[in-house]
Amino acid sequence: MPLNQPQGQLVIIGGAEDTVGDCQILREFVRRSGGTKARIIILTAASSLPDEVGEEYIEIFKRLGVEEVGVIDTRHADDANHPNAVKQVAQATGIFFTGGDQARIIRSIKGTILEDVLHKRYADGAVIAGTSAGAAVMPEQMIVEGESDTNPRLDAVEMGPGMGFLSRVVVDQHFAQRGRLGRLLSAILLEPSVLGLGIDENTAVIVSGNEFEVIGEGAVTIVDESEKTYNNVDHVLKDEPVAVFGIKLHILPQGCRYNFITHQPIAPQ
Repeated sequence: MPLNQPQGQLVIIGGAEDTVGDCQILREFVRRSGGTKARIIILTAASSLPDEVGEEYIEIFKRLGVEEVGVIDTRHADDANHPNAVKQVAQATGIFFTGGDQARIIRSIKGTILEDVLHKRYADGAVIAGTSAGAAVMPEQMIVEGESDTNPRLDAVEMGPGMGFLSRVVVDQHFAQRGRLGRLLSAILLEPSVLGLGIDENTAVIVSGNEFEVIGEGAVTIVDESEKTYNNVDHVLKDEPVAVFGIKLHILPQGCRYNFITHQPIAPQ
């Protein structure tokens, strides 16, 4: 759930969002960031090709009508403490994390002035979006890497610190397309009392206050272990299958919402 009830919103995208057609998800991010008056900053920290990816998203956001679009490249040491980067984020109404490798985001931004400013902007009302790796880093604890198409095992996933815009939640992306249910189950068994969100490609959850809504062409799989009745994680080796009873599973396509406080899905009106 959101930390300390920030005024901002999160747009958490499962990767492979439409960038050439209607661009529903990116268009909604732009709208919530201020429309044509938005000031959008693209963070390419996750990418191994930051110049190319940055230019691609500049073109997309300009095509969607945004006049003020900039890129912050944090590939070099101390880039995330540079006064110019800090100033750009402090003035942004929308901040977009690209895809790539989520560990790169943490290495380059965690513990910097830029991280502090990102949290302040979120608290004050900015919209923060992330796709693929940029989605994975949203919670306090994130999936660093893991196996797809696997049964739940303790060694199927590696966890680590995320950016901390959400608490007691873990996010996985490319969910249905890469068969990641076992990976997400492994993550929530390693991080008890968290809610698992598996977001399909070209699908997003928009977090506002204590709820999120789903948009896009796929679905969001919610794995809720808050009422589990049994697991054997203390009695199996890391490479052995894990038993777990009583987990709740919800599937939410576009128009559905979910309340973090009540742990209840909400059908479309």
